[in-house]
Amino acid sequence: MTIGSLKTVKGKKSRKSKQVVDEKVPLLPTKKEEDVGLDEFDGASFTGAVFNLSTTIVGAGIMALPATMKALGLVLGIAMIVFMALLAEASIEMLLRFSRAGKTTSYGGVMGDAFGKYGRIFLQICVLVNNIGVLIVYMIIIGDVLSGTTSSGVHHAGVLEGWFGVYWWNGRTFVLLVTTLAVFAPLACLKRIDSLRFTSALSVALAVVFLIITMGITIIKLINGSISMPRLLPNVTDLTSFLNLFTVVPVLVTAYICHYNVHSIDNELEDNTQIKAVVRSSLGLCATVYVMTSLFGFLLFGDATLDDVLANFDTDLGIPFGYLLNDVVRVSYAAHLMLVFPIVFYPLRLNLDGLLFPNASPLALDNLRFASISFGLIALIFLGANFIPSIWDAFQFTGATAAVCIGFIFPAAITLRDRHGIATKKDKILCIVMIVLAVFSNLVAIYSDAYALFKKNASPRE
Repeated sequence: MTIGSLKTVKGKKSRKSKQVVDEKVPLLPTKKEEDVGLDEFDGASFTGAVFNLSTTIVGAGIMALPATMKALGLVLGIAMIVFMALLAEASIEMLLRFSRAGKTTSYGGVMGDAFGKYGRIFLQICVLVNNIGVLIVYMIIIGDVLSGTTSSGVHHAGVLEGWFGVYWWNGRTFVLLVTTLAVFAPLACLKRIDSLRFTSALSVALAVVFLIITMGITIIKLINGSISMPRLLPNVTDLTSFLNLFTVVPVLVTAYICHYNVHSIDNELEDNTQIKAVVRSSLGLCATVYVMTSLFGFLLFGDATLDDVLANFDTDLGIPFGYLLNDVVRVSYAAHLMLVFPIVFYPLRLNLDGLLFPNASPLALDNLRFASISFGLIALIFLGANFIPSIWDAFQFTGATAAVCIGFIFPAAITLRDRHGIATKKDKILCIVMIVLAVFSNLVAIYSDAYALFKKNASPRE
């Protein structure tokens, strides 16, 4: 099957068509669409691509990064955030290189080229597990922020409860239903990822608003001397405390997972030679936001930093207009997650369609199939957000399983398989290190979490 060339801006040379190897790319613009006048698409811009990829990266995981800084200390925490960004860039570069060599235009296509049909199916299942889990987490956080939540018998009031009191219309289920129908469903109906470039730009801006407010509060408290010097290195006293350091790995892995959207963004670019620059720009922007958020969040709350730093913003900050700033922080980040939702939903729908209908026509040309898959996924995520109690258990599970496969193990395995003979010795050494680090770190993280949970459950009976 041949994917037709994208139309380009006047004066630009048209992109060469790509020969697809044993794969289906449901939402790519095709010549057939152009011929019947369904679309007038000149190709995505560099800026729009950077915003879309950055929005894919910066999700709810940013809220857990100050807690990783608490566990690792400032020096090791910042070093790990930068290191994971560099590792993510290396894994994406491998994917793109083997995609070009195999003339494939999706992540599933690269996996299929390297490992056949079952490799592609395994990748699609991992994307489904990861993205459904992440989107449920996003919706839960939005519900917590707007309608409140109860933890350990203590009720934390939501923004709407604080403003208007407790009413049926600001209850959790109703608020999530309105958000789903008014925000998620309309944005999920867009058939091109480039159509989300403006909401993505706004989403990145809202994340920066959160960072600026946190930075401002921290600087004010530093000036008045109410913040003490935080730990620079982790506090390791025994084997258990050492193993606990690895519990932050799933969060760091999840923080940079964007691999499932790279090909979609690449396929729509006006000039697809820019994709490496897009990836570097996005990872650089997000790493900067991550480091600054982790640094100022940990400085502000110190050892009282919670697993979800957003939960720290429901108490008195000890500065003028503190409660107003609390509400601004929480509302801006809830809005940010609402706008991240469609970016993560896009590859979820794409991969479910590829899994269920591997030989069907492109999804963009079948409105009934497009609407059915979209509605079914949104309904599943909505139900999950109303019945799953803990968001961080979900984050730990997806980060330690599907996310680490998508971000590091699969790209490394594709490179080691090296069907096209383009991997260097340095590439293969890096891939072996990547797989060993990913597997070892996540096994230790799972063990540490399970051990901590066992001790917690056993302690009341002791």
